[in-house]
Amino acid sequence: MLDLINLNPAVEVALLGAALAVLPAAWVLRRGRQQGLQGWPAWQRVLTVATLFLTLDLVVFGAFTRLTDSGLGCPDWPGCYGELSPFQAHGDISAAQAALPGGPVTHGKAWIEMLHRYLATGVGALITALMLLAWRMRHAGGLSPWWATATFVWVCAQGAFGALTVTLKLQPIIVTGHLLGAVLGVAMLTAQVRVLSPRLRWPGHAAEGAARGAADTLDAAWAGAGLRRVGLAVLLLLVVQIASGAWVSTNYAVLACSEFPTCQGQWWPDTDFRAGFHLLRPLGGDSEAGYLTLAGLTAIHLAHRCLALVVALALATYAWRLGRWQVGVDLGGDLGGARPWRREARVLVGLLLWQLASGLSNVVLGWPLVAALAHTLGAALLVAWLVRLWVLPRGAIGHLAHAGQQVHPGHAKPARHQGHHPGAAHPTAS
Repeated sequence: MLDLINLNPAVEVALLGAALAVLPAAWVLRRGRQQGLQGWPAWQRVLTVATLFLTLDLVVFGAFTRLTDSGLGCPDWPGCYGELSPFQAHGDISAAQAALPGGPVTHGKAWIEMLHRYLATGVGALITALMLLAWRMRHAGGLSPWWATATFVWVCAQGAFGALTVTLKLQPIIVTGHLLGAVLGVAMLTAQVRVLSPRLRWPGHAAEGAARGAADTLDAAWAGAGLRRVGLAVLLLLVVQIASGAWVSTNYAVLACSEFPTCQGQWWPDTDFRAGFHLLRPLGGDSEAGYLTLAGLTAIHLAHRCLALVVALALATYAWRLGRWQVGVDLGGDLGGARPWRREARVLVGLLLWQLASGLSNVVLGWPLVAALAHTLGAALLVAWLVRLWVLPRGAIGHLAHAGQQVHPGHAKPARHQGHHPGAAHPTAS
């Protein structure tokens, strides 16, 4: 009998992941030297950006693995039949494929699953390196090493979920948790990049002092703006919607409704929410050792649709308010009515339209792979963009803290702005 957890190739898989991590790290090192990066904070930022980019790739490739039914392409973990690669496990894979040609184990699915594991191990190696460097350079002006340590704990937890995905045979609650964990990783890395990012330079200021003063004003206004806190609420609502979408995908409930806006030719067909949202059950099963019915699948699908309407309205409203958010600046220029988040609002609207188009394509086009992958990527990018808007750059945090306000990364509640420039900042929405 095959051992579902076989650690024999664990060291080899880890070494391969470390070798893969060398490639993006070497590219970042080369580009950084060409651009003349100076100081550990700048290097920490570009390494974190590279890790974030690969994490987004990993999220999409994980969706590709799930959507091609390759999650059990190698039925043990972390290797494939106790080997490093499907090459070495060729005989076992061939035997399984011959016994069940349309089953979960084929040569193609085995390679997809192992490539996903290699990429995940490479991301884990980069995160481990970032943590070790952060502790080594902890007095060099970068982020607190506890940021990188928290990310390391996250990637270890993701590895455990990957193992459970295999050992529990794609149990929906585990696969859903694995996807939500991936989104959490994107959010954590985005927050770190944002804190390390340079402060916003206000356009139209030739003088350095005026530009700094305008940035101080904007930072103080946005840190205490109610709209910023609304953005956090929208982000949390989006995460709930992503969980709903993961539940649809992991239960293969997309095709329960093959038209829009109706479902099965009705506005509200038969549903079974109790069966559909019973969490602790096997893939395709219900709570009573039977099969999940069409009514249960329909309930899962319709719940996602209804929540999608709420989230879309929330995102559209937030984007509209964001584009119109104003800050008063008294610097002797024409910036009194400046609206600094217009570009961010446009990007948010673009990502929302991306999600709506890809989501509808999944329904009316019969769940095409490209549309499903685009939907997963869009969800991750929406999370990253909302986190970017909520978290303050470190320069802004330092300025506000220097002004006597209690400010923490990603969460600022200044009671009163005491900037070093004339004029007060009052966030307004029109």
